[in-house]
Amino acid sequence: MSLDQLTFDLPHRAALGAEDFLVSDCNVAVVKLVDAWPDWQAPVQLLIGPPASGKTHLVRVWQGRSGAVALDPAHLGIALLDRLGSGSSIVVEDADRAGYDEKTLFHLLNLAREKRLFVLLTARIGPNRWDTSLADLTSRLSAVPVTEIGTPDEALLRTVMLKQFADRQLDIDPKVLEFLALRIDRSLEAAAAAVEAVDRAALRSGRKISRQLVAEALQGTASAE
Repeated sequence: MSLDQLTFDLPHRAALGAEDFLVSDCNVAVVKLVDAWPDWQAPVQLLIGPPASGKTHLVRVWQGRSGAVALDPAHLGIALLDRLGSGSSIVVEDADRAGYDEKTLFHLLNLAREKRLFVLLTARIGPNRWDTSLADLTSRLSAVPVTEIGTPDEALLRTVMLKQFADRQLDIDPKVLEFLALRIDRSLEAAAAAVEAVDRAALRSGRKISRQLVAEALQGTASAE
């Protein structure tokens, strides 16, 4: 069976000419959030998800729709925020770990109410676990609605890995793909790492991708850890 013959019943959505975003039960709530703009129930929204879960991809989709400006923590200041016009759309990625100044973030959340700004924050963990020292910011973040990307199901993992193999111009038998999917952690980060390991093993050995090669590649990954 060829790659063209191997399909799963997962809907696709085009991401402004970029590769399709695969929609599954684990991320449909976040997709609905992006689709609902500008009719959000609150002007500030927080998108939470693990590494490689598609947060940045969805942010880019929202930016394309809203014209949102992504804030850079290295060049962000209160004076810059004060120049934002009413109704502006703002993206703050990795708000839990990118080094944003806490007072500036607090000021942004206040401005969102005063100037009716749309603000989309992304993070890996919920705000109750952020290492914030400013009590006012902690309080304000606790009131922000959270939409979370959950654990991917097996169909999504297989589809993502299938596409990644295809992107590398590698053919993989469906049974071998299933063998691989059952032997990795259920996360898109683990899926990407597994594809990379199998690709390296195939390139190094000059062999076709088989169960034996997959097992060796995963064993090598485990040994490296």
